[in-house]
Formats: sequence, structure tokens, C-alpha cells
Amino acid sequence: MSNIHAVVLAAGQGTRMKSKLYKVLHPVCGKPMVQHVTDTLAAMKVEDVVVVVGHGADAVRAALGERVTYALQSEQLGTAHAVQQAVPHLAGKEGVTFILYGDTPLLSADTLRELLAYHQAEQAAATVLTATFADPTGYGRIIRNEAGEVLRIVEHKDATPEERLVREINTGIYCFDNQKLLAALKQVNNDNAQGEYYITDCVGILRDAGEKVVAYIARDPDETMGVNDRVQLSQAERYMRLRINEQHMRNGVTIQDPASTYIEADVTIGADTTILPGTHLRGKTVIGSDCLIGPQADLRDVTVGDGVTISYAVLVESAVEANVSVGPFAYVRPGTHIAAGAKIGDFVELKNARIGKGSKVPHLSYIGDAEIGESVNIGCGTITVNYDGAKKHKTIVGDQAFIGCNTNLIAPVTIGNNAYVAAGSTINQDVPDDALAIARERQVNKPGYAAKLPRKQRNQE
Repeated sequence: MSNIHAVVLAAGQGTRMKSKLYKVLHPVCGKPMVQHVTDTLAAMKVEDVVVVVGHGADAVRAALGERVTYALQSEQLGTAHAVQQAVPHLAGKEGVTFILYGDTPLLSADTLRELLAYHQAEQAAATVLTATFADPTGYGRIIRNEAGEVLRIVEHKDATPEERLVREINTGIYCFDNQKLLAALKQVNNDNAQGEYYITDCVGILRDAGEKVVAYIARDPDETMGVNDRVQLSQAERYMRLRINEQHMRNGVTIQDPASTYIEADVTIGADTTILPGTHLRGKTVIGSDCLIGPQADLRDVTVGDGVTISYAVLVESAVEANVSVGPFAYVRPGTHIAAGAKIGDFVELKNARIGKGSKVPHLSYIGDAEIGESVNIGCGTITVNYDGAKKHKTIVGDQAFIGCNTNLIAPVTIGNNAYVAAGSTINQDVPDDALAIARERQVNKPGYAAKLPRKQRNQE
């Protein structure tokens, strides 16, 4: 949006969180609260976004990167003082400026668009985003005149008994004419009990100057909730999770039990996929269509093709192509790529491995730092012995090879195409194409020897 600017206040420490992590960096559905705010502004294509930082400034910069501009509030002297730190970035610019908070992760782009549209339609100098609560105790009240314009904002402790009956409250989110905001900021003083500079004073200053000040009531008051402690953090998490789940369901995804399904904000899911209870989908996970995910699947930063089944499994930073089956009780670690039609069964761990098309690792195996060809069968209990105590080494298994049960493949080693490895073998040399490798001690039977061995007495208590 051209000529639309935003100032995001994110300098506070958030002592009520009782945490080493700065308040605006606490995650909600997988992302720091302040990133939800800046992502919403990015979705609206807001031209300039200035984030005012203070406590934990370096950590906030690290989280948000270079896609926003920063202003430093080294001493926290109130909300207007925070906005004043952004003045050098706003000076000389026309248009509209949003004032937002980094601890309001639920605020949607639709609500901000509605606020902006109302502000512009009313040709107001300032528009306050408000909400109506059944119990507004503790919130500043919006006092309007008969024309519906805002006369003033009265804090709860300063309100008269009649004013306390007002249920419309100030959310602290504003739309200002940018130049009029800059002029008002010059007039704000700290003549109050706290000795701080408040952005609410700008509303009064503009009103006293004869400017038009209006308020827009948010359709969903829950969106305006600020997060100040761990209880409110959990409430924001629950609200956003249900909102995310509802959006996926409206896009054609079946979520059997939304209350027990945890999907983070950047996850993408194709139509006709079913998500079963207890599933966690995290990070930038992408799931295709016609999949069955869960129950109890935990995926982070995983790409999943169409028609995949994953149950009781953990997958991290991996790729799974179409029509693959994973689980139950499989662990797919970073760097793994599972090609189409493969099967990864129970109690299998994969790490930095490529599993070829149609290959099977059915159960009880560890395949790490390996390249498995197409249509390979990996027998139960197979281990790629990839670590020599200092370095990791690679195992290569060719197409259509057969690896018998309880086999150790001591890397670096290559098993050729169509090769067979006999069960119980420990392989430390390459196996040529079409060869059979047997590497185990010859069996020796000693008749009658068992009678010489001590035995526990039978029927002992």
C-alpha cells in the first residue's frame, strides 16, 4: 500500500512474563508475537514498517531480519516517547500511519484493512480501534459525542461511575494522518503521575485542535488482545490455533479433532488430506493432497507429497514424495529424502539418507548417511555403521539390492545393483553387482556340551 506506514512498539521487557525471553519474542503457533504483527503488515503490503526496539533489541532484530526498519528506544518513557523514536523515518511523508503493538499477534489483516478504510472514508485525523467487552474492567473507555466522534479516552481508574458503564474500550491501536501525528507528538508532555509520554494524549491534542477523531469497533474483540503474561499467551495460542484449523478445514482439509490438533501459522495443507488427533505440524511444513497424517504425527519443516500416510512418527527437515508410508513409530531426521512409493516402517530411524523409489525399510533399522537405490529391501535389524568416532561415512546400496536381516554395513561401503547380503552379515568391503555376500562366523555345534553348563534350579521361588 502506497503512503501507508506503520510503527510497531516492541521495546518493553514484559516483566509479567517472568521470563529470560523478551515478551514480543514469545511464540504463538510457532512464530514470535512481533513477527505475527509484521507478517500481517507485509501481507497488506504496507510501505514502511518501523519497529521500535529497546529491551532485547538485538534479539528482536535477529528474529525479524532486514525486512523492517528499526528505531531504538533506549529508555522507556511511554508510548508516545516510543513513537517519537520513529519520527526520523516518518518525517516528510504523507499518508496514513498505523500504531500497533508487538504483543498483539491475533490482529488480522482484514481488521486493519477495515480500520484503514473507515479512517479514510471519515477523512479523520485519527481513528482509534476499539472493542466492546461484556466486562471492560481495567480498560480505558471510549467517550463519544452524539455524532459518534471520540471526545476522549478515559482510563478506568479515572472514569466516573457513569463512564465505567461504557463497554467500548481502547485497544491501543490507531490510524493517524501521518503529518498530523507528527505535529501532535511535538505537543505531548509527561505531566502525569507516571511522568511518561502517552500516545493517547495525541488523540486529545488533535481533538482540541478541532480535528476529527473517530473510532472503529473491531468485529472480533479477541483479535485485539494484548499478551502480558503466560496465561494470556496460552489464550492467544488457543485462539490462533483454532483460527488456523478452521481456515484449513474451509480449504478442504479434514481435521478430525481440532481441539487436539496443533498446526503452526506457516503450514500449508492440500485438499482432501485428513489430520488425525494429536498431530503437530510445525514450521514451514507443506503437505500435499489426499494424505493421512496422524494420529500422533509430529512434523517440522517437512515437505510431503500427495497420497502419503504418516502415523505415530516424528519427521524433521526432510522431504517425503508421493504415496509413501511412514510409521508407526518412525524417526526421520534432517537431510532425509524418501522417494515415491517407499515404505518406512516401525522403529526405523533415518538420518541424512536418500531412500529410493519403491524401496522398503520395514522395521527395526537405522539408516544414516546413506543412499539407498530403487526397489531395495532392507531387512529387519539392519544398521549402517556410519561413524568411526571421528568422521561420518556414507553407505551406498544399489537398485534392487536385498539386505538380509540383522546386517551391519560398515561405511564407507557400496552394495551393487541386484546384490544380495546374507542375514547376519557384517559387511566392510564393497559388494559387486549381482553378487551374494556372506560375512559371518561359521556355525559350530558341540554335542552334549550344554549338560556341562551350570543351570538355575527349576521351580525356584
